Amino acid sequence: MTPIFDPRDPSMRSDPYPIYRRLREIDPIHQSHFGYWVISRYRDVDTVLHAPAASSEFYRNETWANRRGGAESPLMRSVQDWMLMLDGPAHRRIRRVIGEVFTRSSVERLRPRISTETNRLLSVMGEGESDLIECLALPLPVTVICELLGFPARDRDHCRRWTEQISRVIDPSITSEDTVGMNAAEVEFREYVADQLDERRSVPREDILSLLLHAEVDGVRLTDREIIANVLFLFVAGHETTVNLIGNGMLALLRHPDQLQMLRDNPGMISDAITEITRYDAPVQIVSRILTDEVRLEDATLPEGAKVMLLLGAASRDPARYPDPDRLDLTRTGTRTLAFSGGPHYCIGAALGKLETSIVLTELLRRFSKIELASEQLVWRPNVSFRGLRELPLELTGEGV
Repeated sequence: MTPIFDPRDPSMRSDPYPIYRRLREIDPIHQSHFGYWVISRYRDVDTVLHAPAASSEFYRNETWANRRGGAESPLMRSVQDWMLMLDGPAHRRIRRVIGEVFTRSSVERLRPRISTETNRLLSVMGEGESDLIECLALPLPVTVICELLGFPARDRDHCRRWTEQISRVIDPSITSEDTVGMNAAEVEFREYVADQLDERRSVPREDILSLLLHAEVDGVRLTDREIIANVLFLFVAGHETTVNLIGNGMLALLRHPDQLQMLRDNPGMISDAITEITRYDAPVQIVSRILTDEVRLEDATLPEGAKVMLLLGAASRDPARYPDPDRLDLTRTGTRTLAFSGGPHYCIGAALGKLETSIVLTELLRRFSKIELASEQLVWRPNVSFRGLRELPLELTGEGV
């Protein structure tokens, strides 16, 4: 019998939304064949995200850890210090330090630099056919993060490659080959960041890495191990999400030409547009929690010890929360997207990702009078948790100033 939900289903990459719809309608609190409770309705996902008993410390689960190399593997030793994988005081301690860098006002100060880099990349693309992912969506976020950390420009491709491999850690459909690649990438990236830390000790700079090296929380500094682990996490959170948001957002607009024209005619709508784009095709589709106590939902009680898979993409298309949810509507109001998770683990880099995406889309529409898909044969990346295109071929014409 075919299971009602299988994260290895190829459709989960190309178009998961019919699967999500079926789950919401038939079995919204689904006990899967692989041991997880799969939650697909908005109100239920939101409840679990905010439940005190919902733990993110998946590295403590032996089965989960073993699929990623085991408790003593390089990657598992690293994720034990990721802000994403910590609860309570340990999570708040690291988030307080890193959160100072990603406040809304701090992020807004990056606007001129992001705009300059975006326009530089668009100038290189020029008119004609270009791949938006390879030419802009991939290099822009890694450039921004590398500059924030003070990493040399020549190392950006290495950082990007390591990040793409390590990001598979939260994917429920990983293979044994993924596990090998993730752990190899973690070792290389960790050694690279350790060398960068040694340089900052000798000659401190005006960058985030120097800040992390000297920052204190209640008189206690972060250890090198904590700093390195969370630098890796920042790349995963800040790079993968933004790449997908840019690509998914452009594709959504191209498939809704009336909405693209509305945004072209009203560029001041960009903030609302990003909110709706994020709801419509979330860059992060799935997050998981382990329950340290039972959690009561409207129609069921999830037991203590349950592993819970929260379908953020399904929640964002729940008709009980959003009328006509399968339609992109830039005038939609009352949107409270869960695309960046929720509760204490709300994505710390959400404001930066939204800013980068808003600048990219604004500049694309400003510079080119006509933007079309160059091919309908789209290939999605294999990660079902981070939903994004491998490439987005565009035909750009009518380049202006």
